Amino acid sequence: MITSESFKDYTLLDAGDKEKLENWKGVILRRPDPMAIWPKTKPELWEKADATYYRSDKGGGHWEYRNKLPESWKVEYRGLTFKVSPTGFKHTGLFPEQSANWDFIMDKIEGKKDLHILNLFAYTGAATMAASKAGAVEVVHLDASKGINEWAKENMKLSHLENNMIRFIVDDALKFTSREIRRGRKYDGIIMDPPSYGRGPDNELFRFEDKINPLITNCLELLSDDPLFFIINTYTTGYSSTVMYNTLRKHADDHDLGGIVEADEIGIKIKDSDYVLPCGQTTRWYR
Repeated sequence: MITSESFKDYTLLDAGDKEKLENWKGVILRRPDPMAIWPKTKPELWEKADATYYRSDKGGGHWEYRNKLPESWKVEYRGLTFKVSPTGFKHTGLFPEQSANWDFIMDKIEGKKDLHILNLFAYTGAATMAASKAGAVEVVHLDASKGINEWAKENMKLSHLENNMIRFIVDDALKFTSREIRRGRKYDGIIMDPPSYGRGPDNELFRFEDKINPLITNCLELLSDDPLFFIINTYTTGYSSTVMYNTLRKHADDHDLGGIVEADEIGIKIKDSDYVLPCGQTTRWYR
């Protein structure tokens, strides 16, 4: 299990009964989490939540507030600043378990020169900002949602990276990477966080099991002659870390990449306990 304990502005207070209780820099949120099927460990804490998200039987859900909250607030991580805001789909704009990958990205990039990084399905840009902050000369940030890209631009400004070379692109990942291959573009590191199911900006259908292999093939074609890493984050139910290890390893072998392939669950430690909440898988190729 890959975890990080460096995120001081975020704490997982408890998890259980298909929910999680989180402290986001003093704001306590209670959200559904289907992985937490065990009983709650600290039931006395749960009534302290400032806001609770309730799912609807018809899809989606809504927040109920015990205390009035600001529309958004800020959290910090290793010199980066991100906007957090409860959304209508239970999310907050940040996946704190991914701080382990932000650490990995920053540690790989720091001290090196002239690196170009590609971030696909980049969401609000935490990994983008980590790569830029660490010294990448260019980060290409791609997401299918124009609104999410605007949120990422806010995070860029909050982190004082607006003078760095960050290109924000609204596009379909498979179409974009195919065009980049034809353009002869190369990247020293690639990050992607593909959904189980989604739509591109022109209603292109993305279904994980259908598109993951051609997408990996495109990404490996885009790697430079001396690349640093390729990271795939997956939250798709039914695809274990072993499945993803086998998938990336086969592609890496077919491209004679050498290097190391590793895959594991990624998770968050619950405060004052040895329990860990699993939050998907991360698969990495690196040298």
